[in-house]
Amino acid sequence: MRAIVRAARSQDLEPLYEMAKLTGGGFTNLPADRDALAERLAASDAAYARDEDALGDDLYLLMLEDLESGRIAGTAQIITRTGQRGSFHSYRRTTLTQHSAAFGRSFKAEMLVMTNDLEGCSEVGGLFLHPRFRAGGLGLLLARSRYLFIKLHRARFADKLIAELRGVIDEGGGSPFWDGVGGRFFQMSFREADDYNARHGNQHLADLMPRHPIYLAMLSEMARGVIGVPHATGRAAMRMLEAEGFADEGYLDIFEGGPTMTAMVDRLRTVREAREAEIASVGEGGGIRSIVAAGRLCEFRAAFALLVETAAGLEIDGQAAEALALRPGREVLHVAR
Repeated sequence: MRAIVRAARSQDLEPLYEMAKLTGGGFTNLPADRDALAERLAASDAAYARDEDALGDDLYLLMLEDLESGRIAGTAQIITRTGQRGSFHSYRRTTLTQHSAAFGRSFKAEMLVMTNDLEGCSEVGGLFLHPRFRAGGLGLLLARSRYLFIKLHRARFADKLIAELRGVIDEGGGSPFWDGVGGRFFQMSFREADDYNARHGNQHLADLMPRHPIYLAMLSEMARGVIGVPHATGRAAMRMLEAEGFADEGYLDIFEGGPTMTAMVDRLRTVREAREAEIASVGEGGGIRSIVAAGRLCEFRAAFALLVETAAGLEIDGQAAEALALRPGREVLHVAR
């Protein structure tokens, strides 16, 4: 399969909607709602069209396209700054230690504390691959293309990056964490809350979540057991994030308790290792399997390629050159797979 990652267009609404219906809920950045997705595409269009090369309140949507069939195989998103349309809340898992002289021992209590620590960070999210295309490293291509996009447009992003992983969702579409925490305050099921968030954003419910620390000992065993655990379909994504340099610092999504990973942008593996170079020639294949990106903003494209470094520049295989519309003399950003 020959695939590219490219900027999203308004024509991508229907395939985006079809993918959203396959997520199974809890995927806030990719709601199965046409109007909400159309709003995201419009916001993405505006971000790509913005001239000022500086940090703003932007959303960039990327699409993975099968060039042979023209079919959309996946999608991903980058948010430049969280909390610009309302506070950005997370829970953080902490421990309170208290010493009792009378008992001659210390008591430790784990708790969840509401925090705005991650407000103002950039965020990568909304990564979803159509089930038919979950092979051949396409998830890796889609994920790492985001970091190449960030490096190409570094001034538009914050210094810290987060990635929220969806938490555990049961077979009925419910969330044990929500049932143990948020559901006790809102008297609505997780599916109802998830649908509301998809249509209206999660700020309204987030503003009404309890602000006092929540002691884990007071939660059900089922709710405690899923804290910080990613959804089964998100385990591979978590491993990719860890390989890229993200860490789990104890932050959690406030609705379904999935882990929020954090990293400094300039320490990401892809950002550190990516190099700019000029295409010197188009070859017949061979060389290092790499990810190559070219073009700014709405012209951004990324794909796998075989590269050979020469004194004159890069030699790229013909298929990749065609997919990325490259010719000798073009500048690209590349990183070994």
